[in-house]
Amino acid sequence: MTAVNSTADTKWFTEARFGMFIHWGLYSQAARHEWVKHRECITSEDYEKYFDMFDPDLYDPRAWAKAAREAGMKYFVITTKHHEGFCLWDSKHTDYKAPNTPCGKDLLKEMVDAFRAEGLHVGFYYSLIDWHHSEFPCDKIHPQRDDKEFREKTKGRDVSKYAAYMRDQVRELLTDFGQIDILWFDFSYPGEDGKGHEDWESEALVKMIRELQPSIMINNRLDLPGVGDLVTPEQYVPTEAPTDEDGNPQVWEGCQTFSGSWGYHRDEASWKSVPMLIQMLVNHVSRGGNLLLNVGPTARGEFDARALDRLQGMGEWMGRHSRAIYGCTQAPAEFAAPLDCRYTWNPETNRLYCHIFAWPFKELHLPGMEGKIKYAQLLNDASEIKFRETKADVHAALNAKTPQGAVTLELPAVKPDVEVPVVELFL
Repeated sequence: MTAVNSTADTKWFTEARFGMFIHWGLYSQAARHEWVKHRECITSEDYEKYFDMFDPDLYDPRAWAKAAREAGMKYFVITTKHHEGFCLWDSKHTDYKAPNTPCGKDLLKEMVDAFRAEGLHVGFYYSLIDWHHSEFPCDKIHPQRDDKEFREKTKGRDVSKYAAYMRDQVRELLTDFGQIDILWFDFSYPGEDGKGHEDWESEALVKMIRELQPSIMINNRLDLPGVGDLVTPEQYVPTEAPTDEDGNPQVWEGCQTFSGSWGYHRDEASWKSVPMLIQMLVNHVSRGGNLLLNVGPTARGEFDARALDRLQGMGEWMGRHSRAIYGCTQAPAEFAAPLDCRYTWNPETNRLYCHIFAWPFKELHLPGMEGKIKYAQLLNDASEIKFRETKADVHAALNAKTPQGAVTLELPAVKPDVEVPVVELFL
């Protein structure tokens, strides 16, 4: 297997830190998870009703893009085709596409234009899986995996013809929509009754992509070791920054949901709170990663009220705290964050940001920081935070000593009126 050398532009990505994932397709009408076809073992014939009824009459991508920008997001990734096989754009290689539904138009083009108009970078998700395509062989995750008659009837399917179809569609996506910044494939599951790089013909796919758009970033889900410009942990936050086999830090992005579903799920109730989502964002950046936070629009083409509420709350926080996120990364190892705090660090400005998850009573000790801080302030209002060091412990007589080598921040007794307070430390 030959790794294809990458010429991807990752600089903008590691400065952006925060993006919007959008899962939108026919499954939004079922409104009970984007894997509904798999989970309920629905045949393509029975699933056809969603194609016949798809009509997002309230779709306004400018509203989506505005919500993303106001939340502080710098890029978006849209499911051009999910596992169901339905395409949002007017592909020449299939009839299973938005223009052939009651919707009657290409939904992707105006979405790309709208997000670009708001200054966001553009990413395309493309499913390697396709439960609708006539040459996609039935396997262990296919909706009709347990249907022996279907397996027997379709055993002659040719995955190489499907791989050629994929390349044709990816070529369209990288030719007809201008510069694309990220190509987000999903997903490989090699082994018995699965599919991997040989099925996808991943080498040929990557070679074509690099020729068409040399600076594009490709994720790591093609089952092709040595290829992948970003690592993509899903629905969990790594406890430390991912590294390659040689111990070098990798560019990474955690993809997360507001709730337990990626697609619109009307009855799903486990929605994360705004403080939890902000802490999630901070946890990603404090470990050198990005957060790709997902929205599942409704079948009428809107972000539902719960999503808009969370986006607005995150935007309110980002409005005052974005410089603790943009351009920031994991702090040097010498800076050990206190309990219930996270550090992000901007290497260009040499400022350290202490995100305080649990507000302490009046004092916060920063270990190992003696002699390293020249000024401190709350980021939300630029109000000064006084601090003391071990050698100048003015409160020693009151038995409130600063630990050896530490700096003690003298905080207000009342937590600032922001979801997650941040102290900006000028080193």
